[in-house]
Amino acid sequence: MIKKFIVIEDFISKEALSGIILFIATIAAVIVANSSLGEEYYDLWHMPLGITLGDKTISMSLTYWINDGLMALFFLMVGLEIKREMITGELSSISKASFPIVAAIGGMAVPALIYVALNPDNFIGFGIPMATDIAFALGILMLLGTKVNPSLKLFLMALAVVDDLGAVLVVATVYTSEIKVEYFLHAGITYALIWFLNYSGVKKILPYLILGIFLWIFIHEIGIHATIAGVLLAFAIPISSKIDEEEFINKTRESVDDFENNIDNIPILNHHQIDALESIAYGYDKVQNPLLRLEHNLHGLSAFFIMPLFAFSNAGVLIDFSTISANLMIVLGVVFGLLIGKPIGIFGFTYILTKLRIIKKPENISWYEVIAVGFLGGIGFTMSIFITHLAFSNETIIAAVKLGVFAASFIAAIIGVMLIMMKKKA
Repeated sequence: MIKKFIVIEDFISKEALSGIILFIATIAAVIVANSSLGEEYYDLWHMPLGITLGDKTISMSLTYWINDGLMALFFLMVGLEIKREMITGELSSISKASFPIVAAIGGMAVPALIYVALNPDNFIGFGIPMATDIAFALGILMLLGTKVNPSLKLFLMALAVVDDLGAVLVVATVYTSEIKVEYFLHAGITYALIWFLNYSGVKKILPYLILGIFLWIFIHEIGIHATIAGVLLAFAIPISSKIDEEEFINKTRESVDDFENNIDNIPILNHHQIDALESIAYGYDKVQNPLLRLEHNLHGLSAFFIMPLFAFSNAGVLIDFSTISANLMIVLGVVFGLLIGKPIGIFGFTYILTKLRIIKKPENISWYEVIAVGFLGGIGFTMSIFITHLAFSNETIIAAVKLGVFAASFIAAIIGVMLIMMKKKA
């Protein structure tokens, strides 16, 4: 239990720092976009880049390489988190998972319905207010320190994992271009090979990643958003290590004893000690869980490089409120979805189903805190911006929606913090 708590705290602390870096990257993007360097800023991200493999060329702008390529690694990490939580974490049993799952479903359904109600003839943007930015939300909780109930962090994290899964399903099924059926066979064979590695007991990560690149290419060619390749790959990464903990302990103990028994007066290690250390290192590699090892390696890359780069390349928007008036209902659908739909959905669904005795609220979380999490869930930000670029191609609409996302996320964060502070004083 202590080990698990330390891992969770490390995860949350990284998300918190990532949230701060994301905020800085976003502010920098807005400043640059509205400065004398604005034209160079936009030209940079629209610069075309291509990769040629045989007679096949994939060419996209720099922004699309970030959104389709690097974000596939982010979604790989998301998939790994989802798989881990479903196997050993907060979603590993019905009793633990039911409350955050219902909260997440409510937090996705109500914002989407609000958006569609306001935009019945232009409902394609319904996925924008469904998303929660876990880095920002957890970042705020961490900045509040001891004022926050620790169980609240676990609840928000579990809710966000389910929310991410919902976002993945929406991206995969709704925001796709023209489907090219012939590439389904290529993608299917590649994915089957990846699972064959799993069933064959292959624990090395590299073969999975190599086949994952081909999976990304084929899914991109199908017309489905290529980031889905990351999630599919994640579910095929093995969960079990090559040797179990007991075997590792026994072999390590033997190697340590061997190291100790061969101590001499020479100030450098002898070959017996070197062999003992290599044996320990070998066991260290074999006892590690491939899924957790890959997730750990990707988490820093995602938190401190991919997401800040995504924010800096996508958050730059000209502050022109005329774009909002020209697309008022779309913006209101996003703003009301995040600011009103999220807290109503998260609190309302869990409250009703708890009263109906279908689910049970954790005893260490109050309904007041559930409402606070509902508002923090309204921080859409990077995921909302990501879906905005999938939903719309008109730059004026995209700019207006971004301003709406910024405003709603900021107000939702303020209200969430105020509720938590008021709860602490009470």
